[in-house]
Amino acid sequence: MEVCYQLPVLPLDRPVPKHVLSRRGAISFSSSSSLFGAPDPRQLSQRRGAISYDSSDQTALYIRMLGDVRVRSQVGFEPEGRGSYPYLCIDFRTLHSCSESTSASSLIPGPGFISAGPVSGRRLRRLLSFQRYLHSSRLLWGTTHLNPLHILDEDYIGQAKCMLEQVGSWNFDLFLFDRLTNGNSLVTMTFHLLNQYGLLELFQLDMVKLWRFLVMVQEDYHSLNPYHNAVHAADVTQAMYCYLREPKLAKSLTSCDILLGLLAAATHDLDHPGVNQPFLIKTNHYLAKLYRNSSVLENHHWRSAVGLLRETGLFSHLPAEEGLKMERQLGSLILATDISRQNEYLGKFRTHLNQDDLCLSNASHRHFILQMALKCADICNPCRPWELSKQWSEKVTQEFFHQGDIEKKHKLEVSPLCDSQRNSMGNIQIGFMTYVVEPLFAEWGRFSDTRLSQTMLGHLGLNKASWGGLVQQERPSSPDELEPSSPASATESEPESASAAEPTADTTATATGATNSKEIPQGSKES
Repeated sequence: MEVCYQLPVLPLDRPVPKHVLSRRGAISFSSSSSLFGAPDPRQLSQRRGAISYDSSDQTALYIRMLGDVRVRSQVGFEPEGRGSYPYLCIDFRTLHSCSESTSASSLIPGPGFISAGPVSGRRLRRLLSFQRYLHSSRLLWGTTHLNPLHILDEDYIGQAKCMLEQVGSWNFDLFLFDRLTNGNSLVTMTFHLLNQYGLLELFQLDMVKLWRFLVMVQEDYHSLNPYHNAVHAADVTQAMYCYLREPKLAKSLTSCDILLGLLAAATHDLDHPGVNQPFLIKTNHYLAKLYRNSSVLENHHWRSAVGLLRETGLFSHLPAEEGLKMERQLGSLILATDISRQNEYLGKFRTHLNQDDLCLSNASHRHFILQMALKCADICNPCRPWELSKQWSEKVTQEFFHQGDIEKKHKLEVSPLCDSQRNSMGNIQIGFMTYVVEPLFAEWGRFSDTRLSQTMLGHLGLNKASWGGLVQQERPSSPDELEPSSPASATESEPESASAAEPTADTTATATGATNSKEIPQGSKES
């Protein structure tokens, strides 16, 4: 009997998609199967899973094993451990013959475990690796199945592929793409872009190793973080791709530059705890001590990425010296996203533009432009269309206020911008745009005066005006007011709002103050 099933594994803290629950049937269960890495029989009650199925054409099972319940500390910012690579979406086809005494019923979980028939754990792992390779090949090279079988989410996969055809559009809706890929936007996006540039063949990257690396990267982002999660990383990767296509960069960057740029974008917030650097310092977190209170999160993101590169052996086929060089350059890109060093990079960028001495045939100049491109990609949300920008603003504000709630609960000094009773979303956004985004993107527009730059600055102006209008509406009306504030007066009030949103900002500078303590919305790692 031929049995076809997909095995995309979702983490415990990710809601099961509605389109999965709407299938013809669903079973929830607890599992102790060693195949899914149950760490201890005593924890079986903490494991959950579910199956959705549809047997109208051929037997198809959609199996979801949800990972261990994570026990978080009182403060709640320790990184989650990695289990069995839960974001894998594997097209897993196995032929079961009668001689193997395996039937479709053997795939239905009994009380407490999944039975996979007589297949050994080692053989199953080999099958999974091989099927990952085949699945990746079919997806990325456009190869169709010789004998197409019914799969549950073929329609969603098709829509995701259609979206990837427009991956270079500045209006790309990453939230929709993440839903269509069943929460696998970072893996799907990064793999597609690396393949589109032909980097797999050029650098002789093993497809299975690369897929495993990206899955582990996606898994090490905390999905409980409202903002600093894998969706944000996928959004930054898509923005980075848009910048890499700009004429000045497209004709100058080497293949190595492009590979490092995309990998840095995908890993730039790896294992972000959802709180900023000052929080880690004042709670005596081990990361703050390890990196001596300097670029704490950026160093951790970089080292985490290097750890996964070495664990998967993605660059193991390269000469040792070349591999170390790529790791250092990756770190240089990620460290540039430290918002507390915004003035340093912006000043250097402005000096180069004023002197007109950027030469992209120079490797160090190309690397510097990659750093600036990644910085722009990291905080580009206010430059997106309003419908997308507003969603990002809501998410980052939620993460800020969550940190503030933790600080209040543990009687810590509440960080600026994290007190929900003293700050509003509109004021935070206006301050962020005024002191951080506008200065950076104005200089980027000088460097790359293209239609994309004009589009981004146009959206930035409109979004800032929209937030100004919302702030005006939220203010209590005075009895002396004769009429509501006009859009012009809302715009005029923005500097005042910005100043309120950036209580530590030096209003005579372009991107200071709150940037020095990394308490900036939409942003880099420390928000």
